[in-house]
Amino acid sequence: MSKPNNKFWLTTPMHEMSHEQWESLCDGCGKCCRIQFLDDDDTMLMQTDVACKLLDTSTLRCTDYHNRLSKVPDCVQITPDTINDYYWLPDSCSYKIVARGEDLPSWHHLVSGNRELIHQEGFSLQGKLVSEMDVPEEEVEDRIIEWIAITD
Repeated sequence: MSKPNNKFWLTTPMHEMSHEQWESLCDGCGKCCRIQFLDDDDTMLMQTDVACKLLDTSTLRCTDYHNRLSKVPDCVQITPDTINDYYWLPDSCSYKIVARGEDLPSWHHLVSGNRELIHQEGFSLQGKLVSEMDVPEEEVEDRIIEWIAITD
């Protein structure tokens, strides 16, 4: 993959990006595809090491991206209008970085020209997730790996 000629994410407002530009911002970290829970009081987000059944855990790519919203009820479509609704996305999410008006990190494929660099640099969940197809449903909550306080 070659590096882009311009940094459209710094010069094009999110709402004016083409669909292709917007989609290309995804860094492929896999963090939005893991199963998460809110506690009963809605004050703690519990993240697991269990990935959506559609995520290929080795490549961190959705195996049915175009049909994912109909196949996975909890799957979300991140758009310029909804990016701020997803408080559970990590601050390192490229969509959130662009929404904050910041430049993408050096490991991002649009900057480096290398889709594997995010994995090589350790900024993705490659090698750290198991598919929900391999974990009995009643055991998913036993695989909570991180608790994050939700703030306003």
